[in-house]
Amino acid sequence: VLDAALEDVGLDRADVRITNCVRCRPPENRDPSTEELDNCRGYLDAEVARVDPELVVTLGKVPSQHLLGRDVAVTKEAGELFDARIGDASRRLLVCVHPAATLYDRSQEETFETTIRRAAELVGVTEGDGGQSRLGDY
Repeated sequence: VLDAALEDVGLDRADVRITNCVRCRPPENRDPSTEELDNCRGYLDAEVARVDPELVVTLGKVPSQHLLGRDVAVTKEAGELFDARIGDASRRLLVCVHPAATLYDRSQEETFETTIRRAAELVGVTEGDGGQSRLGDY
């Protein structure tokens, strides 16, 4: 789902940096606890600082709430742009529903696709431009 949405806006998976708020998946695929998120935050902050993205797009509730530091109604707030403190910098953050949500709830497809399209527009990517090619082999 994510690959197809990226392709639709002129991006390839290799053009974007995909990461996670935690470094390993919690048992039984549950959402990470606050403690687990906090334990991994330094790694995430360092990674984001090193990549220095023009835009951070959260995919789902967990990263949205973790990076914004508040409850997030992802479905209602999808497509909204916020300033988020990540490490020592303020970053533009775009809330997005998780791509898997579109598989369980087809009504989320348009919201997801619209948000990914908005992300590409916010960073000035037009079809065929590519994305974060400045990262090289990072």
